Amino acid sequence: MTSDVENSDRLKVIIVGAGLGGCAAALAMHHAGFEVLIYEKIKKFLRLGDSLGLGENALRLLQRWGLHEQLIKIGNKSDNMQIRRWHDGKILAVQPLMDMAGYIGHRGDYHDAFLERVRECGIPIHMGHKVVQFTEDKPSVILEDGREEEADLIIGADGIKSLARELVLGFRDAPKSSGYACFRAYFKGGPLKAVPECQSLIQKDCVNIWIGNDVHLVQNTLRDGEEFNWILTHKDTADIKESWFQPGDMEEVRRLVRDLDRRIASAVEKTDACLDWKICYRDPLPTWVSRSHKIVLLGDSCHAHLPTSAQGASQATESAAVLAVCLKLAGKDNISLATRTYEKLRFDRVRQSQLNGEDVRDRWHNVLKNVDAGKEIDPDDVKIKNRWLYPFDAEADTYARWDEVSRIVHEELISNNIRPLFDPKTGPARTLVEYDALGKRKAPEQNIAVDPPMPQQVVAC
Repeated sequence: MTSDVENSDRLKVIIVGAGLGGCAAALAMHHAGFEVLIYEKIKKFLRLGDSLGLGENALRLLQRWGLHEQLIKIGNKSDNMQIRRWHDGKILAVQPLMDMAGYIGHRGDYHDAFLERVRECGIPIHMGHKVVQFTEDKPSVILEDGREEEADLIIGADGIKSLARELVLGFRDAPKSSGYACFRAYFKGGPLKAVPECQSLIQKDCVNIWIGNDVHLVQNTLRDGEEFNWILTHKDTADIKESWFQPGDMEEVRRLVRDLDRRIASAVEKTDACLDWKICYRDPLPTWVSRSHKIVLLGDSCHAHLPTSAQGASQATESAAVLAVCLKLAGKDNISLATRTYEKLRFDRVRQSQLNGEDVRDRWHNVLKNVDAGKEIDPDDVKIKNRWLYPFDAEADTYARWDEVSRIVHEELISNNIRPLFDPKTGPARTLVEYDALGKRKAPEQNIAVDPPMPQQVVAC
């Protein structure tokens, strides 16, 4: 039995938000031996959303935390994905599905698996408890009913509309339109069995991507055709509406797919309803850590990704692992060293992962412009280039780099001169660290400097 003295020596962590990032953080903290509890404003989670991918870089961490086989069973069983030409479906490139997003499943199913594992570990999840305020120096959270809960560290995993982010930044960073939006639909595939054109898409698990001028559509079939998902990304200049549940205009969707390959267009036309997600952006944050160093951001609250990155949940899982290792190495009495080292270890890799999503979207939307119908497209021009992300081991990398980076952070803390991760006027604080195809850091002379201005952090509102 653990004594009260031993309990008092354990680091206590409060996590705000029980989404995928919050659950990953809880598992990482529990694995490191910390006391963990979660506050979530939602009273009950529903099976919301559509497709989500988890790459090998996340799965190796989740396996250590007791969550792996459960996820593999949920995921898409297709070996490959096909990238196709918009109007006729001609295959332009074939890639292993693992090169895109790893195992693709329904977000709600993955979330259920995360929640179940968190509960198996005995981590309390306080549902229907909305955090309305943070206090810096204790630190603590204040709930809507007036109660206050203190901890040694608070993790803001409260999503793209994060309240914790406002505290960390000291201001509210309103989203700005990126000029793109996604129509998204997820439904039972039964009705499509009567549609001759789309039979090849519903007979077994598959992933197909159609690319055109300023538009692309990703299709995902799960459970051998029992469930069907499509996501249509297109130009959009409408006003931003702060809602996850904005209904989409199916008439506008049908207009956008009029010249689309009939195999998928016929499935889209049979869709009863969809959601309209405006893709917005925020500038990369200057810091992920509050003034007291005791409130820290994780996941979408500080590094949201485009859908084309296929890495949002995976990078949140990596961040959880890195933060846990930093806290373990620094010790309970040196949280400031842990949190500031964490943000420095994470920023460069996360930024490159985000930029991958922007790169693939821009290549897909432009590669067919001004190309003669008979000209062959180089498959490399349309392939997703995420492979370098997957061999990476976030925990091992943190142990390997701890001495180097924590020494820099220690000097900054002593001098009270903490360099920002990003400055809107000058860009990132330092040279980006690059990783090779095996997920290892390149030598310093191989690293690339990034000239300002840095591209924005892109998020779905």
